[in-house]
Amino acid sequence: MKTKKKTWSLPWEKTLKKLFLVIPAVLYLMAGTSNGQTQKTVAVLNIDTKDLSLDPASMGSLVRLELEKTKVFSVMDKYDIEYITKQKGIDINNCYGKTCLLEIAKSLDLDKILTGNAERFGDKIIINLRLIDIASSSIEKSDVTEYQNMPDEIQIMVEISVKKLLGLDIDPNLVNLLVNYEDPIISTKTNLKLNGPRMGIAYITGEMAERLEAPKNKGGFDSYPFLSQLGYQYEIQYLSAGNFQALVEFLFVLSGLEQQLFNPNIVFMNGFRIGKSGWEIAFGPSLSLRKTATGFYDKSNMLGGGENEWYREFEWNGDLGENPYEIEDNMDSRGDIVLGSGWIWAVGRTFRSGYLNIPVNVYVSPDKEGWYVGLSIGFNVSRRRRIQN
Repeated sequence: MKTKKKTWSLPWEKTLKKLFLVIPAVLYLMAGTSNGQTQKTVAVLNIDTKDLSLDPASMGSLVRLELEKTKVFSVMDKYDIEYITKQKGIDINNCYGKTCLLEIAKSLDLDKILTGNAERFGDKIIINLRLIDIASSSIEKSDVTEYQNMPDEIQIMVEISVKKLLGLDIDPNLVNLLVNYEDPIISTKTNLKLNGPRMGIAYITGEMAERLEAPKNKGGFDSYPFLSQLGYQYEIQYLSAGNFQALVEFLFVLSGLEQQLFNPNIVFMNGFRIGKSGWEIAFGPSLSLRKTATGFYDKSNMLGGGENEWYREFEWNGDLGENPYEIEDNMDSRGDIVLGSGWIWAVGRTFRSGYLNIPVNVYVSPDKEGWYVGLSIGFNVSRRRRIQN
């Protein structure tokens, strides 16, 4: 005869098991109620556009996307709208008025419908959104916002307009970027930063070219008057208005590395960028380290080395009497390193390809001993930074 084995359990264990079964079901029902029953259903049809690159259907899709992100309403899918209206023979392509929209909303069994228009007007883009309540047949909310004429940032504009319409919090940085007109704005249109490497070539004229080409035993550098240049530019914007930008530029350059020369230069320039095409003019002082010596040019070949030959001051032959030539400082590879100064004028243009900026500049640095004439090319990649809420 078999005997059943009796199991024992404490009273609180049974209660705990029931709770594990009941709690998930209650949570599921609560989630379903909050997500489905309390949310109103809204649809977004075409948003009328004028003088913008987006057509009404694309603008409607953009508004629908930003509305879905807010999770305030249950937004009807565009494919469901297309299917139902096609089955009922309703044309939504040119439906922007209140009467037409109410008829479509009732056919789709909607609680609300969102409509509006967007257009470019002068130097502004204006977005007008209206939320229509179907039960009362009235406009429940509306918002009209004027933005800077920056078509590339249309999605951020739509995000701001949708949140303003629904009374949601908006990051003030987004508003400063696109909405405020009174304050100078730092934006992708007015704030073009060209920090980055620079490379180019310089041609040297006059006495400086002669000193470069002279042999080293005569104080020259035994090099060519063409010098490669490699450097980096950093800039700070201090004024921005529309298509005008004023900035301070700092440029560090090394010249002549390919000829075993080490000629560092620091340039400080005040620059102005004008127009959408990226034209720029700049000017300012430069500081450089160079080897110089005090000497004279033997213009009459009194020392027998040739006319206009350069000599250091102590190389004068005292047997010839007092030195009749002008004593001056000049570039000399045998001399001491000193700090020199100059002035630079530059003009250039920035070419763009997507996020790639390619600044090209031509510059001159006049000097009584000779001129620097150069060409500089750089590059940088600037990405629009979108601020997330």
